[in-house]
Amino acid sequence: MAETTIEWTDVTWNPVAGCTALTAGCTNCYAMRMAARLEAMGTEKYRGLTRKSGKRAVWTGKIAMDERALQAPERWAKPRKVFVNSMSDLFHPDVSVSFILRVWKVMQTTPRHTYQILTKRPERMSSVLSMRDFAVLPNVWLGTSVEDDRVFERLDALRSAPAAVRFVSFEPLIGSVKAANLADIDWAIVGGESGPAAREMKSEWVDEIQVMCERYETVFFFKQWGGNNKKATGRLLHGKIYDGMPDDFRI
Repeated sequence: MAETTIEWTDVTWNPVAGCTALTAGCTNCYAMRMAARLEAMGTEKYRGLTRKSGKRAVWTGKIAMDERALQAPERWAKPRKVFVNSMSDLFHPDVSVSFILRVWKVMQTTPRHTYQILTKRPERMSSVLSMRDFAVLPNVWLGTSVEDDRVFERLDALRSAPAAVRFVSFEPLIGSVKAANLADIDWAIVGGESGPAAREMKSEWVDEIQVMCERYETVFFFKQWGGNNKKATGRLLHGKIYDGMPDDFRI
């Protein structure tokens, strides 16, 4: 378990580490920087997952499936919201179906926790979770990332995935998504990119999403403005904090 400052969860759980950049939202992925840092600190799990490209770390495409991390949630007595694979993507094509099933079984046997799975590969998620070995779990939320209007097909794929709760993360929001269809999407997280070379998030893009959430009755969560100093820019939107969560499933 790793305690986290991510505003919409309590802890992170990483039975998988490593990834492959997929679309524009991956360009400045914080997990690449973190993986490089962990490797430099001697953490074996992250060895070889990144390489230097100019002044930054980028994924090599190598994936590590961590057997030792699998049972960690079973040792947590207190119910928690758990972000699954903050340092990877559970539905990366190199993560075997058998390993995904083992992750699923752990989540099934620990219903006191609420698991939040975020993927940029919802097509594979829908395909895998439609297999007969995978039950729909009420404590597992399925989500996808949508950074701009070029990846709207992810929302359609998410809708086809069997799930108790579906959510979208508009982070890093790098373009307008006002034409998105949020039908059957329970929750939306909005956030600007943070860290070195962070791209701008325009306030009107955020307002468009808030209006859209009202139209589709999707719960709205504003995570951050981002930028080079996300603490300085903060979380206030029109003078308010928006911490909406899917209440029916709140821990």
